[in-house]
Amino acid sequence: MSIFALVNARVFAAQGLIEDGAVVVRDGRIAAITDRAGAKAFTEDLRDLGGAWLAPGFIDIQVNGGGGVLFNNTPTAEGIDRIGRAHRKYGTTAFLPTLISDRVEVMDTAIAATRQAIADGVDGVLGIHLEGPYLAPARKGTHDAQQFRVPGDEEIAMVTALDNGLTLMTVAPEAIGPERIAALVARGAIVVAGHTAASYEQVRAGLDAGLRGFTHLYNAMSPLQGREPGAVGAALEDPHSWCGMIVDGVHVHPASLRVALAAKPRGKLVLVTDAMPMVGDERPSFDLYGETITAVDGVVRNAAGSLAGSALDMASAVRNAVHLLGLPLEEALRMATLYPAQFLRLEHERGAIAEGLRADLVALDEDLRVVETWIGGKPSL
Repeated sequence: MSIFALVNARVFAAQGLIEDGAVVVRDGRIAAITDRAGAKAFTEDLRDLGGAWLAPGFIDIQVNGGGGVLFNNTPTAEGIDRIGRAHRKYGTTAFLPTLISDRVEVMDTAIAATRQAIADGVDGVLGIHLEGPYLAPARKGTHDAQQFRVPGDEEIAMVTALDNGLTLMTVAPEAIGPERIAALVARGAIVVAGHTAASYEQVRAGLDAGLRGFTHLYNAMSPLQGREPGAVGAALEDPHSWCGMIVDGVHVHPASLRVALAAKPRGKLVLVTDAMPMVGDERPSFDLYGETITAVDGVVRNAAGSLAGSALDMASAVRNAVHLLGLPLEEALRMATLYPAQFLRLEHERGAIAEGLRADLVALDEDLRVVETWIGGKPSL
């Protein structure tokens, strides 16, 4: 049996902030939330955090790459491990490696790699996010529209074949229609709308068919207008769906994000990075579809100048949610932990500091920079 306690921490526990708190970890799970004296009743192995903030580990549902690796270019278990290691330094303890639109052969390989990574026990990998190729050319972003298609029954079976993890899929509802959305959901996929030119009515039909949310709200989707609410209007109006938000000060104006915060019920907005290989790596560029993608001053663009993912990490996203959006730290942290866990239906395992949950944790200093990360109770830095 392995048991230790993290003490002298400001703990963001499920029941609220605990000053000078302690978290007891037994065999990779949270055994107790107490104070130093209470922790001593469990173990003599007390690890002093020096007053750091202690929060649940971050959960990122949209990670294209990191550590110099782009998932599309390296769809292997080793590639997933390298991506996860890069993001771990920024507090991410669980993630979905994200494959952007590609050939069916690459999708099949990426799904097999994810299955292998989970079987091998690669830290943090929850499943796969297939962002495309069932998207709208009019809102393609940096995706290769030549890969866009409508899946038949055989392809629907292939893309939902991951049997030991989660499958998240971004689709354009107008491109595949409610029947195929329902078919994907019936096979266990979590389906969200993104890279879509859909009308409000088309999105509503998709929601009725099982859409659970929206990929990077505002970006690459039909906007809200007075007589045509579009995908953004449908997303903001719907009280049941979740929306991912890239809070980097570039992808979306902070005022627009504050509108979303005002419109959506609490708990329905989650922080995502849409991260590319330069996170955790010094090289400023990489190849995608044979094109060089470059980060300049932290902004990732393709040769045409269009945004192409981000160089954002989750710790920075939390800081930005506090400083750019004016959110209380507790709420910013929930947008990176509890709310994505609820979106993925994993709140019984992750996303909070509560007895019985996995000991996926991150310690942050006064500037909200990562001091240490634990995955299943194992130190990761």
